[in-house]
Amino acid sequence: MEAINQTAVSEFLLLGLTDDLELQSFIFSLFLSIYLVTVLGNLLIILVVISDSHLHTPMYFFLSHLSLNDICLSTTTVPKMLVNIQTQDQSITYTGCLAQICLVLLFGAFESCLLAAMAYDRYVAICHPLRYTVIMSTRVCALLTLSSFFFSIMDRLLHSLMILRLSFCTEVRIPHFFCELAQIIRLTHSDTLVDNIVIYVAAFIIGGVAVFGIMLSYVHIVSSILRMPSSEGKYKAFSTCGSHLSVVTLFYGTGLGVYIGSLITDSPKKDAVTSVMYTVVPQMMNPFIYSLRNGDMKKALWKLIHRILFLLQCDSSPNLS
Repeated sequence: MEAINQTAVSEFLLLGLTDDLELQSFIFSLFLSIYLVTVLGNLLIILVVISDSHLHTPMYFFLSHLSLNDICLSTTTVPKMLVNIQTQDQSITYTGCLAQICLVLLFGAFESCLLAAMAYDRYVAICHPLRYTVIMSTRVCALLTLSSFFFSIMDRLLHSLMILRLSFCTEVRIPHFFCELAQIIRLTHSDTLVDNIVIYVAAFIIGGVAVFGIMLSYVHIVSSILRMPSSEGKYKAFSTCGSHLSVVTLFYGTGLGVYIGSLITDSPKKDAVTSVMYTVVPQMMNPFIYSLRNGDMKKALWKLIHRILFLLQCDSSPNLS
């Protein structure tokens, strides 16, 4: 079949996770539940941080942005898959597919940068506690967030220009539940040497630098904790990093596991199933990690719940006037 220019391709086909209709019903219910938990859980984190003045600190400033980013990342992929299952229509427009690829890359890169910024925040809090408020000022926090978003956008634009030069057959069947860059590269008829080089270089710059920053921060953190005289001080210092370390492990651990799995197996369907582990699961688990492992979050959460229950009780009570 002769390859044609990409602009002539009007739509792609997303084959999803399975062809079994009965299993699709289960997948629909499962992913709908996961998506609702992800959105509601992360919205609750954002609401708790905004409503409690004690949480107006750099750590929770970054956490609220991480929660917003998780909502956006999950919304980029899951709703389209749910619509396709419900309507039994596997098609996605060329523009929609390109938008999915770009947004997944944007929010994925932004999450990586945010985790690095949060690691730096923990480093300053533990290694330089007396200068913490000076170093992690509002201006610095905003600058770290904006620079992270800027580099993520640059990464997205680079990949967008790369995708626009690719050509495909008249019918492109993607064995995935969303438009993933790696799958698109495999299905093109263009020479992908330059594209693969760009992917690896961009991944090294965005992901590699972020991972290096996180590792360097925790090397200094662990070194500082080990020099503390009391075991109580060590436990308190380490507990402030526990939630962030769990999120970092989940995010990079699932991504690395999927990458290694794709090298071992050549099955596109298995790749699609395992990709759920890094595109859906971390975004759902992050609110639980930060709410269950963080004492300040639990106190603020209960305070917000009591406030809401009180307001509901006042609204439901009869007007005596």
